[in-house]
Amino acid sequence: MTTTLLRTAAELHARVRTGRRAVVMTMGALHEGHATLVRTARRIAGPDGEVVVTVFVNPLQFGAGEDLDRYPRTLDADLEVAGRAGADVVFAPAVDEVYPGGEPQVRITAGPMGERLEGASRPGHFDGMLTVVAKLLHLTRPDVALYGQKDAQQLALIRRMVRDLNFDVEIVGVPTVREEDGLALSSRNRYLSPKERRTALALSQALFAGADRHAAQEALRARAREVPATRARAEALSAIGESRAAADAHAVAKAAPGSAAAVRAAARLVLDEAARLTPPLELDYLALVDPDDFTEIGDDFTGEAVLAVAARVGATRLIDNITLTFGAAS
Repeated sequence: MTTTLLRTAAELHARVRTGRRAVVMTMGALHEGHATLVRTARRIAGPDGEVVVTVFVNPLQFGAGEDLDRYPRTLDADLEVAGRAGADVVFAPAVDEVYPGGEPQVRITAGPMGERLEGASRPGHFDGMLTVVAKLLHLTRPDVALYGQKDAQQLALIRRMVRDLNFDVEIVGVPTVREEDGLALSSRNRYLSPKERRTALALSQALFAGADRHAAQEALRARAREVPATRARAEALSAIGESRAAADAHAVAKAAPGSAAAVRAAARLVLDEAARLTPPLELDYLALVDPDDFTEIGDDFTGEAVLAVAARVGATRLIDNITLTFGAAS
């Protein structure tokens, strides 16, 4: 399909709208993860709707020493990716179109949730991100906006902003797209050398190890609930615990089976091993958090949680996460 490149909000507002407008916000350097967002937007908008992909490298969300100048800018290739995935429009405004008169004096503040994890590592990042998302929502006027689950804290903050500040838009999260080896797709993956990429695989491997431990724990808890609350149950739990300990003595030693701490411990084992590789993985954080506020969960937590990791390999900083659901305690 033909994809139209627009540079100003006036051009976008002049388009005749006959159905729902779905917007996918990007900083360019589009890859298959972005294409998945666009295809999902196309399905939501339907044949009579419109899909708009924004391409804007936002200077407000890059801190001192971060890779603003290094960030890839590939607009011609982005147009091709967006068009193949079903976009009607690529909206690629200049900085002075988004921020006329220079950086805005009034900005969105992310609040306490924006100071945790990514916010602690990158002070001010989420204030800049929310400010540009708010601006782009006003400039593009969508019915629905789609964001990737890979940036889980970003997605949670956008949902919170929309709810707290009464934006009239539906927010849709789209699952993370991974390469065949498990590495989450990211525009920054292109910075990795072959050796750095092998080390970087530890991020997803750590998450999968945590997920495996979580699945085993949930299975154990389900089996335990089936055993009568008698001495037989205690013996059954003991036998199960011994079996798990034999399978993974390190993680079990750090936390009791059935706990959130055991999930963290299983993931941490993989990251600790990667720290001894050449080149090494330099861990920023590993966290198991409540997606409502991104605070760490305890062993009695029930419901959906996010296991998140951030690390640096060489000069490249990467993030990843998965969602786990903790069942009710027996």
